[in-house]
Amino acid sequence: MELVVARIGRAHGIKGEVTVEVRTDEPELRLSPGAVLKTEPAAAGPLTIETGRVHSGRLMLRFAGVKDRTGAEALRNILLIAEVDPAELPEEEDEYYDHQLMDLDVVLEDGTEIGRITEISHLPSQDLFIVERPDGSEVMIPFVEEIVAEIDLEEQRCVITPPPGLIDEREAIIDSTRDEDPAPDADSGDDA
Repeated sequence: MELVVARIGRAHGIKGEVTVEVRTDEPELRLSPGAVLKTEPAAAGPLTIETGRVHSGRLMLRFAGVKDRTGAEALRNILLIAEVDPAELPEEEDEYYDHQLMDLDVVLEDGTEIGRITEISHLPSQDLFIVERPDGSEVMIPFVEEIVAEIDLEEQRCVITPPPGLIDEREAIIDSTRDEDPAPDADSGDDA
């Protein structure tokens, strides 16, 4: 199975290095020196990683045969694709690859159907499942332990325990004092 693991960004310096937008949870495995990656568009590759380093929080790569800024600029926006064994699992027990979660049926604990995972959005604070409901609308489910109770890859389902209002806005609990009358002021001078 082929997975996009990164997108090449802008050139960095004059020696052929590029910044990389990482799209894998395992960059040390997929983007290490010596890795040979396919590309999209295919005519740009395959590319072999010569060196890699982190600079100011960004991954920098240099590819074999790319020795100057001009060569590095020519690679901008190319997707890097790794060949991954579909049976391969992450090292941690409660971790999953995106391709394992795609198309899982999302249900409540009582079996009520919510929809199907069509996309996974990786945000800085947490990951979100984008779930397509039977009526075609979408709902976003945070991929956190408090909400995602079970992932069953054999049964191809994800069991959730959403808080009120996550799935059905009519169930939302409004917890605001903004519309209440202010407390009487003790110093108002209305003593009897």
